[in-house]
Amino acid sequence: MRSARYDRGMTDQETPSNELVTSVFARDCTSRAALEDVSTKWSSLALLALGEGDFRFNALRRKVEGVSEKMLSQTLQTLERDGMVTREVHSTIPPRVEYSLTALGTLVAENLRTLADLLEASAPDIGTSRAVYDEARSA
Repeated sequence: MRSARYDRGMTDQETPSNELVTSVFARDCTSRAALEDVSTKWSSLALLALGEGDFRFNALRRKVEGVSEKMLSQTLQTLERDGMVTREVHSTIPPRVEYSLTALGTLVAENLRTLADLLEASAPDIGTSRAVYDEARSA
């Protein structure tokens, strides 16, 4: 597997810049990478679910229908790395792990909820548009 440094055209002699890039349109922007992480289907759904409260892993998996155990685990690790989710291990027998949103995760989830509400309310229009589009393409 190639590293990201080769994908960006860097050679072994070059080192990545430590300068903080803060434009979402810039290739190396931290916020762009976080946007990519948040805008996946499973990340968005996990954030929306956690916006409703804390969840244990299997309860979250049941809430987010269709996600595999592996994918949910990877998604939660990514969101934890980005500072949006916390993972708390309770020392009980058996061990209990709960996931919750950080302050940043809460802000992101609130904005995702607004978008999800808009899309849910627009579902009839989206369905009509898709039908018209598909009909035009099949003719």
